[in-house]
Amino acid sequence: QVQLVESGGALVQAGGSLRLSCTTSRSTFSIAVMGWYRQAPGKQRELVATITRDGSTNYADSAKGRFTISRDNAKMYLQMNSLQPEDTAVYYCNAKVLVRAGLFNTYWGQGTQVTVSS
Repeated sequence: QVQLVESGGALVQAGGSLRLSCTTSRSTFSIAVMGWYRQAPGKQRELVATITRDGSTNYADSAKGRFTISRDNAKMYLQMNSLQPEDTAVYYCNAKVLVRAGLFNTYWGQGTQVTVSS
């Protein structure tokens, strides 16, 4: 089991920055893949960025050049710069824990609201 708690969401003006945090109940380095997803009203949840246990990162095209995913032993972060109104969404922390080869358990946090005003 992994508990995930997001924080850092807020109301910010366009062009501003936010740093989201995801606190985990176990070392992030014991988790195969961690990621940030977001869901805007009326839209499906979408990938923002992921980071693997070995530190490899992957970003959605919308996040490249503006967002940076990182982690330390206890938390995962998402630094978001140059925020735009279209970044408004609930941001979710995700963890995939390896059970055995090819099988993962997936966990989600409760989400944190990011609102970007124009």
